[in-house]
Amino acid sequence: MQNFDLPRRLTAEALGTALLVATVVGSGIMAESLTRDVALALLGNTLPTGAILVVLITILGPISGAHFNPAVTLIFALKRELTPRDALLYIVVQIAGGIVGTMMAHAMFALPLLDASLKMRTGGAQWLAESVAVFGLVATILAGVRFERSSVPWLVGLYITAAYWFTSSTSFANPAVAIARSMTNTFSGIRPTDLPGFIAAELCGAVAALMLMIWLLRAAGEGVPMAKEAQL
Repeated sequence: MQNFDLPRRLTAEALGTALLVATVVGSGIMAESLTRDVALALLGNTLPTGAILVVLITILGPISGAHFNPAVTLIFALKRELTPRDALLYIVVQIAGGIVGTMMAHAMFALPLLDASLKMRTGGAQWLAESVAVFGLVATILAGVRFERSSVPWLVGLYITAAYWFTSSTSFANPAVAIARSMTNTFSGIRPTDLPGFIAAELCGAVAALMLMIWLLRAAGEGVPMAKEAQL
């Protein structure tokens, strides 16, 4: 990652988040238009999301680290593998890229470019689900980087595919994606008023995962918990 300057890294983060959100929102719109079976529609939303994550992390990871997620960026900032300035810029472009991704998906299906969601997603169970989803995602990334770096794209894609189905929230697991999904009144949407609870839960899950994994990944007699690696 050190071989790429900040503008290129920021562009990779914006592009990756935009394509991720376009996939999430677009596949949700397509699935909803093809079937009235909610389970089948969710499957149609899940598989493209997991698949695009494998692709995006593989091709953009060497440039920016392929975070595409403010919660992940926060973790690498807390590990001091990103400067506060770079982390803040990552988060800004991730959010902007996510909004562009929603607009792209809407444009492809001839919908208004932005349309505030009316889909209610709130309550303790959903907040717990988001905490668990991000906890698992961060744990997967940190352990993957530690033990099997080349497999991280597949690990993340498969984890998110699974988390769509074992969490009651369908695993947003990403504050930038949540913000972008609040701007689509389609299958994958979330009401803007429900965002604070989701984002707070996601950040709590991320920090909890970091705290556990710092201890868990430290080998006996090892002074430094993890090698300094900011890219996936």
